Amino acid sequence: MTLTPVTEAHVADLRRIRATAEVGARWGSVDDSPTWPFDDPTTTCFTVLEGGVVRGFVQYGEEEDPMYRHASVDLFLDPAAHGRGLGTDTVRTMARHLLHDRGHHRLVIDPAVDNDAAIRCYKAVGFREVGVMRGYERDTDGESWHDGLLMDLLAEDLT
Repeated sequence: MTLTPVTEAHVADLRRIRATAEVGARWGSVDDSPTWPFDDPTTTCFTVLEGGVVRGFVQYGEEEDPMYRHASVDLFLDPAAHGRGLGTDTVRTMARHLLHDRGHHRLVIDPAVDNDAAIRCYKAVGFREVGVMRGYERDTDGESWHDGLLMDLLAEDLT
């Protein structure tokens, strides 16, 4: 598994993966943002490659205020690649980059409380549950809200 900056060559595959039912249920319709994944200048985006094949997407954002400096991570993988440890490898690789190369001491991630597979993956890397954020994120139907689980990882927690 390698992470490489997103390029135009990856976009069709990333949009196809995001349009799958499993990913779309968490990330919303890719049609809602025609310029995605280049639509948010506050994030740094990578393509997850496995054997040269596009398998997913991971991004991070950074809080630069020295009093609160940390990074946040978000990702999705092709459902065809689920259950093989690729998510754990992706999260661990990104965490190492943010902690060692970018100089962060703390990372956060915020899966939906019912995303058991993601929560298990993040815990395997060393993330710990901080608490439930009630009504945290709009559902992809645009009508209601669901709870999110705030998780964090300190540099010394990385496994």
